[in-house]
Amino acid sequence: MPPVPVQVPAQVVDEGSGRKAAIRAALLDWYDVHRRTLAWRAGPGDGRPDPYRVWLSEVMLQQTTTPHATPYFLAFTARWPTVSDLAAAGDAEVMAAWAGLGYYARARNLLACARAVAGQHGGVFPDTEAGLLALPGVGAYTAAAVAAIAFGRPANVVDGNVERVMARLFAVETPLPGAKPEHKRLAGALVGEDRPGDWAQALMDLGATVCRPGRPLCERCPLTSWCAGFQSGQPERFPLKAKKAERPRRHGVAWVLRDADGHVALVQRPGKGLLGGMLGLPTSDWAATPAEAAPPAPATWRDAGAVEHVFTHFALTLEVRAGEGVGPFVWTPVEEALASLPTVFRKALERGLT
Repeated sequence: MPPVPVQVPAQVVDEGSGRKAAIRAALLDWYDVHRRTLAWRAGPGDGRPDPYRVWLSEVMLQQTTTPHATPYFLAFTARWPTVSDLAAAGDAEVMAAWAGLGYYARARNLLACARAVAGQHGGVFPDTEAGLLALPGVGAYTAAAVAAIAFGRPANVVDGNVERVMARLFAVETPLPGAKPEHKRLAGALVGEDRPGDWAQALMDLGATVCRPGRPLCERCPLTSWCAGFQSGQPERFPLKAKKAERPRRHGVAWVLRDADGHVALVQRPGKGLLGGMLGLPTSDWAATPAEAAPPAPATWRDAGAVEHVFTHFALTLEVRAGEGVGPFVWTPVEEALASLPTVFRKALERGLT
């Protein structure tokens, strides 16, 4: 029998009951003491943060951990301190600086959005969710986050951390991903006019540091008095997750070609598709079954082994061939290539150099 979605308790929605106010007060009091210090976050008493920094951080943090994103954020804001500076940057510069963050469509969307803000809005971000949503590459989550954090709008900001808090707070029995609309509705019932940016960040901080994946630190949580998951005795059971389908595997060949000066041959990938617009090693198509493919240039090729890489929707095995030759490529110093290539190509290049 399928699980029945949890119903939002009336007292959560009803402002007059005091339950919503009590939950909000407890979490905001906790946040005032325990807020994380993050590179893009305004400190207590600093006022609202720069919308550019909020937007940039939110784009970088999608599918990426805070420790991994932070050095990229610092490098980007040092090199391009305003959205207009970023808008004026070349595509190749930005794509190279993004290398290693993954999900490279985000980098293309980042540039498109920056150029729209600079060219159509005078370098000033719209201050409403609707205005932000109209920007290229800005989705519902990012628009809500920027509206709440940068502009103090009472927006419903729901990321993975917030979903986990809602699943446990209300003991949601519907498994993910089907539970996402329910989590969003539950979170929306708790949004208020008071301190919307702090509220959004407080929920995210609680999920990241206390109501964390695996074993939550309930002894440190300010919301246990209202938490159905805690009261069940099994808060770690939530959120429920549907069984994942096995990730398919693809196969391909990558060629590490070097010239007499030791430079490595790179190619510009098509603008659309996986790793679109990035520089990469010459490769064959990535297919479901292994197949030998014609190399990109004449050379005495040697087998350099294989590398494995996991993308969102498939796993990849790349056989690596190495050789020396010439051809119409983007010849790049090895150290520069290692620093700027997407992770899958960096792995292959490292393998081909051994």
